[in-house]
Amino acid sequence: MVNLVWIVLIVGGILVSAWHHHMMIVTEAVVAGTDKAVEVAFGFIGIMALWLGLARIAEESGLMRGFAKLLAPLVSRLFPGISPDHPAMGNMLMNMVANMLGMGSAATPFGLKAMQDLQQLNPVKDVATKNMITFLAINTASINLVPATVIALRVAAGSRNPTAIVGPTIFATAVATVVAITVDRIFRHLSRDDED
Repeated sequence: MVNLVWIVLIVGGILVSAWHHHMMIVTEAVVAGTDKAVEVAFGFIGIMALWLGLARIAEESGLMRGFAKLLAPLVSRLFPGISPDHPAMGNMLMNMVANMLGMGSAATPFGLKAMQDLQQLNPVKDVATKNMITFLAINTASINLVPATVIALRVAAGSRNPTAIVGPTIFATAVATVVAITVDRIFRHLSRDDED
């Protein structure tokens, strides 16, 4: 669907510019845009390499595991029926901590493994469990304390204050996470009423 939207926008823009005899402006914008894309990409490589290195150090040093231990009591309440010692719980915690620290590339393998572990607990294999849905909602909303990718993009684009995004990002992702958990709890409650 998104591809269709992009095609409509691109073809529509070209047709409108051709109709108004401004094709030269479109050509100049395409060339300038490709130059800027390469410039941003190369600027992005350096800051991302730095951040991914720091993320790897945080993972290897046990910092992520420390955060996971702090979150464990809260997370165990969000996922009733899953033992705190179950591998799914450990993988969900590591996924959440990696997302909080802005390590999306480290979070993905933990998230996939958590879903596999949750699937093993699933009695009906072709229907997602409530815990799987809760995890997906939290993972999608995901409080982000360090928006490394956005900071890197802002650095590459020449922003004077690339870290100005940190406060709004923490606020927005915290609100998104609270809303995701609240809606999940409401739907859990409604589905419990339907079962009665």
